[in-house]
Order: sequence, then structure tokens, then C-alpha cells
Amino acid sequence: MDVPVLIAGGGPVGMILSLELAHHGVRSILIERNPTTTRHPKMDLTNGRSMELLARLGVVDILRAAGVPSGNCFDIVRVSHGLPGVGKELFRFAYPSPDEVRRMSRETNDGTLTREPPLRISQILLEPALLEVIRQNPIIDARFGWTVQSFEQDEDSVRVAISETDGTATETIECAYLAGCDGGGSNVRRGLGIKYEGDFAVGSFYMVHFRSDALDALQPDGPWWHWLTNAGGMVAQNDRDLWTLHTPVPEGMAPESVDPHALLRNWAGRDFDFEILVANPWTPHMVVAERYGEGRVWMAGDSVHQFMPTGGYGMNTGVGDAVDLGWKLAAVIHGWGGPALLRSYEEERRPIAIQNRAASRRHLDVNIAIWSASPATTDDDKAWDHMAEEIERLGNAENESWGIEHGYRYAGSPIIAPDGTPEPPFDPDSYRPTTWPGARLPHYYLEDGNALHDLLGPGFTLINCRGADTGPLEDAAAQMGLPLKIVGLHDPKVCAAMERPLLLVRPDQHVAWRGTELPADCLALLRRVTGWQSGLEREIPERSHARA
Repeated sequence: MDVPVLIAGGGPVGMILSLELAHHGVRSILIERNPTTTRHPKMDLTNGRSMELLARLGVVDILRAAGVPSGNCFDIVRVSHGLPGVGKELFRFAYPSPDEVRRMSRETNDGTLTREPPLRISQILLEPALLEVIRQNPIIDARFGWTVQSFEQDEDSVRVAISETDGTATETIECAYLAGCDGGGSNVRRGLGIKYEGDFAVGSFYMVHFRSDALDALQPDGPWWHWLTNAGGMVAQNDRDLWTLHTPVPEGMAPESVDPHALLRNWAGRDFDFEILVANPWTPHMVVAERYGEGRVWMAGDSVHQFMPTGGYGMNTGVGDAVDLGWKLAAVIHGWGGPALLRSYEEERRPIAIQNRAASRRHLDVNIAIWSASPATTDDDKAWDHMAEEIERLGNAENESWGIEHGYRYAGSPIIAPDGTPEPPFDPDSYRPTTWPGARLPHYYLEDGNALHDLLGPGFTLINCRGADTGPLEDAAAQMGLPLKIVGLHDPKVCAAMERPLLLVRPDQHVAWRGTELPADCLALLRRVTGWQSGLEREIPERSHARA
């Protein structure tokens, strides 16, 4: 066996999967077909839920240093046309900076916000920052310029044929598991014969990514994040000199005939100095894979779902995939994860992808409604005033769907132990804190100033608000070789918010079980939440010594 896990695809999801595995002490080889990190700004937001998951891996400070300054806003501005000063500003959805969100989180401390504020960061900056961390990790072997050619698996391992993309070398790697994070054209998905379900080619767009320090034209009145017209939108990638325009391909024009310089100037409504870095047409899809894997081969990210960028759910859904798959692979490799654990990955994450695809579609429909209401001319002030009212009425759920972002739950998961209570109502646009089994543990600050999430261990954590005797659960965990941390809480407000005095929290911060007292059979509980299906498949070893 050459390595426990081979990861195909070195974009954000593949990189985060390698870091998640390393977080649990598992070696991996990460291969990426491109010779360097991407030049394409495919995403520009790492949302709060993704950031709190990444905080577990110790990379948040590095990412924030690479991203937009934490004092800058997240404002979404809709205008009639052109850059600032050219057209009429119709409505500004003003959103606080990360610094302000962090202050609000401490002041309100009501559990509705995430442990980490969101981060504005372009993928062209995110990937090098993650790669820097990976290069310093001794148990991650990152190889750029390599791709998967084929693979075959049996009950014991996967043999993967890889080659350098320039054709100069080939190699066969034997691994315990293969993880496909190799994007929409995934060789891994094709090798498994798995297809996408959903709608393809839901639009035809053109991207112009450019460099310009002409802030007098682009941000004369200070930072904004998205500047939107009925002819497309511009993203401020760093509020300094990197910008991206996304616009529909002009009607009646073939994408290959588009002049990006003219397209940018026409959209802007004025001339200014700029240097185009990347320009190309692109076609969004709204699809989810039929299955997420089989046997020893599993997939994450764009390999199993693709969405319209509305809402920013693509990469952020992939972060959740990487963390869920990563801790489960590590558990199985270390010997305390059972046969049903990896199967639960699809059972938990695929419904979330379908849910997020539906949300992305709703946001697209709102944008279409706004575009359809646009006046025929730019000088009809009364009509534009009416449109401004319509924009305010329709709102901006695209950037306010907190239920989608951090309120998702793994309802019905076979490795969640239900407590017999009905699932609380789910609202995609708002988040109400809950510890219902399958939900994410809400974020609270304790009386001593520490964050509850920061007290969780890398494995399972038992939150004990009652001072109960936890010996039986600790003994059961020791028998299985399962990493378990006991956290005693004495903060009355936070303990009341936990809804039960005892909570068992998974490595991904989701609640696996809750109760007023430990169950009579703690081993049976741990068997369930680690995929041993109550011990029906085979006996759990007394102590697992499997190591990566």
C-alpha cells in the first residue's frame, strides 16, 4: 500500500480534504492536472460555515491575510447601468465587514451567527494560500501536473494509474481509498459510470477578469463587493486592483467572437485603464450526481454537484463535502469507523446539494425577475424608481440565506441517533439555533470569553452541562479506540441554549446525540454514530491499532 488516500483534484475541495485528513493523522497524495493553482476567479466568497470548519484546521489567519481586509464591507449594489457615477444607484444591500460581524457576535451572543465571519477571497488567492499550508505539512504529498488515467478497486485497495499531463511519466499508486475532487469533467466520476441529474447549460455568460488600480472609476466612494446591472455584474476581488465582470453573451453573437475589451468598456459606460488577465465564455449547470461513490472510491465538490453561482454555494458546499468525507475516511482508516460510515457520506451530503441547488435556482429566478422589470431606456427616472421599489420588495436572499448556509441538518442520517422529538421547521432564509440531532452545534461565547466551538476536540466531544458521570461513555470509546473529549460546561445561559444537558458532537461540529442522561448501553450509541450499525455487521475490535 503506497498511501491511505489518493486525492484526484487539487482545487479548494481537494486541498481542504487533504488538510482534513492530515488533521486526523492520515497521509494522502494530492494530484492536480494543472501545473499551478488556478488563474480563473471561480469563487469569491468563503461563507461563515466554511470558515468555522476551516478554523478547525488552523488555516483561518492565513486565508484572511490573503483575502479582502477584514474592515471592508460586503455591500451588494444594484444600479441602472455602468460603473459608479455613470448610472443611477437603485438599491444598496449593506452588509457588515468581518470585523463588525465579530463584534456583533460577541454583543448579541444569541447563537444565530457563525464562529467565524465570512471571507471575501478570490479562488486565485485562496488556492495559493491553501497550497502554502499543504507544502508545509509532512503527511501531504502534493503533485501538480498529474492526472488520473484509470483505476480499479477490490475489497482491499484501489490501484490508480496516474500520468503527468505532459506525457513524460506514468505511475501506478495503490491506496486504501480514492477521492475524486477533480471537477465537473471528473475522470473519477466517469470511471465509476455515474451521471449528473438536473439541468445543463442554464445560461451563456462571458467572464472578463482584469487588473486596474483606477479606483476613481471603480470605487470612488469606497468599497463594494458586487456591482449589479441588468446587463451583468462586477465583482471586486480585493478592493484594490483585481476585478471580474460576468455578463450574458451579447444576443446574436457567438461567444468566440466577443471582444472582451469592448465588452468591458460598453458595460462600464466609460473608459478607464485596465489589463485583461483572463477572458472566456462559461456555461453554468444545475446538476447533482446520481451517486457520490461506491466501495473505496468517493467524490466531493464539483465532481458531484454544479450550481449557478447565485448564492455562492458551489465551493462552500464542497467544503462541507470535504470535511464530512475526510473525518469518515480517517475514522475507517484508524479502525473505529464502521462499514456504514462511508455510505452515510452520500446519505448526508447529497440531500444538502439538492437543497442548495434549489436555493441557487430560487436566487436565479429573482435575478431574472429584476432583469425582466428593467426599463427599456436609461433616462426614464420614474420607471427606474419603480424598479428600485421592486428590488427592495424582492430582497436579497441570495446573500442572506442563513438556513442554507449554516442551518442545514443531516435529518434521517443512519449515523445520527434521534431523540424522538420532531424536526424543527427549516427556513432556508433564516437560522434558528437548535441542537436537534443532525444539526450543527450553534456558536456561543462562554462567560470566560472562549467560544464553545473552540473547546471541541478533533474527534467526538461530549458536552456535559450536568456534571454527570461520563465514565461509561469513556470506557466504551476506549474499547473502540474512538477519540473522545469531555467538555464540562458551567455557563447557565449556554447550557440552557444546549436544550439538553448532554450532547455528543461529531468531528464536523454536528450533533450526533443528545439526552438528559447517558444511555444504558453507551457502546451501542457509539456503534451507531460511527457506522457499525449497532454492531450487526461484525464485532468492533477491543482496541484499534490501524494507523495511516
